[in-house]
Amino acid sequence: MDPYSLKSGAGALLPALLMSLPMLLSRLRGRDDAPLWRRFTQLSVVALLAALATPLLLWLASDLPGPRLDGWIALGPFTAAMAILVQAVGTVIGVFSSRYLQGEAGQRRYVAALSGVLVAVHLMLIADHWVLLIAAWALVGVALQRLLCFYGDRPFALLAAHKKNLADRLADVLLIVAAALAWNEVGSGSLSELWRHLDAHGASMALQVSALCVAIAVILRTALLPAHGWIIQVMEAPTPVSALLHAGVVNLGGVVLIRFSPLLDAVPAARWLLVVAGLATALLAGMVMLTRVSIKVRLAWSTVAQMGFMVLECGLGLYMFAALHLIGHSLYKAHAFLAASGVVRDTRLRRMLGEQRAALPGLLLAPLLTAAAVLATASLVGAHWPQWWTLVLALAWAPLLWLPSATERTRAALWQGAAGLVAVAGLTLAAGVAHRLPLGLDDRPDEVAGLVTLAGMTLLYGWMVVLQTRPQWLSAWRRLSYAGFYVDEFYTRLALTLWPARWIPPVAAGRTGDTDLAPAQP
Repeated sequence: MDPYSLKSGAGALLPALLMSLPMLLSRLRGRDDAPLWRRFTQLSVVALLAALATPLLLWLASDLPGPRLDGWIALGPFTAAMAILVQAVGTVIGVFSSRYLQGEAGQRRYVAALSGVLVAVHLMLIADHWVLLIAAWALVGVALQRLLCFYGDRPFALLAAHKKNLADRLADVLLIVAAALAWNEVGSGSLSELWRHLDAHGASMALQVSALCVAIAVILRTALLPAHGWIIQVMEAPTPVSALLHAGVVNLGGVVLIRFSPLLDAVPAARWLLVVAGLATALLAGMVMLTRVSIKVRLAWSTVAQMGFMVLECGLGLYMFAALHLIGHSLYKAHAFLAASGVVRDTRLRRMLGEQRAALPGLLLAPLLTAAAVLATASLVGAHWPQWWTLVLALAWAPLLWLPSATERTRAALWQGAAGLVAVAGLTLAAGVAHRLPLGLDDRPDEVAGLVTLAGMTLLYGWMVVLQTRPQWLSAWRRLSYAGFYVDEFYTRLALTLWPARWIPPVAAGRTGDTDLAPAQP
């Protein structure tokens, strides 16, 4: 990443300022919630237009409009694209929430919390100082806590929020330690100054410890092992909150890693930590997801697996792929959660018609065909990726070519296989084109870590093949897998030991939304 392509100016604050207005409007007294939702939608659209105008300003102007705030605020092509994505997803979720929550109590509190999340995320994206970055990320957690506990009479939602709160506070401590070490070494809290210092002097021992603290903080905040269970249990929150969490908030760890790529590249130990944590999370979550029945729970485990894979990509030094993964996952998960009822209906229909397992020849042939499609398309667009990464992509996308055994020789199966190959070619083409965009992201792949990743992906694909063809062989493993290998149970006990908590009963009838999870009183 080129840190010197960043531009400063108070104009970058405009989306955050616009989204702070619904927070103020929610404080005004009023019986009808519909006008508040209309104002939220209008301001969200204006904020989206402001975010869309930012890339043009980055290209035309030497700096963004407004007073310069060097050392505190900076915006580049990647973060500008993330601001557009965040505001677009937030606007859609807000419109969906206005219909989803009709007749519910506490809608004004919901609007204030949703606006607070968007404000905090926008501040995170433009933060060029340790203090602003840490404060904005903490504010994201505080605002999201109100949304997760919207139904205060649901114990699992409260427990999940408590576990997330503990992970967030530990991450805050680690980030403060990282900031203190870097600030003392560089002599400034500015992130741009940190990148310049790394260019000139490399990573001292203090900066290496700082990089490790940042990596662990991201692992805690991104629902990776072992602090992943809260994102599964929080399914009792309103569906649009789940969409906001899975499509936006949980992806912020990837944004931070991509922005801190100059520091990570200078500290191989931090990258290896991300590789190990990301690969382990992707493998475990991928196995568990295959055994779950509930649609929303499967989507939650899918998010855990995808976050593991995204952190893995950052550890491998494939920052552009991580950015593309982040964008694609955000759009997919927002649609998947907001259209969950349609997914449930389609799943029930497939079960009524009788789902068929894929045939073993097709399972073994799919990675070869996928690898050929990736290589052909990549060479067509002039993309040069490591061979091990091509094989990893082939294993990840091979299920697109799986065909039911009963139809493998029919014309429908040929069309299905052709559609799968077109999808693989389209994904490869998108990745190749994106690598030519001026986003300021440079891949620095690690060959050894890549081979370890390839071995892990082969293990996961082998598990999927056996589960499809001989499920009876894995009866004991299926029980362990369904239970998530009991990792979350250990973390839950640890969390309640470190920070005991009790559930406060509703303050008054009709106000269950104000219930919260509080530390236990002595």
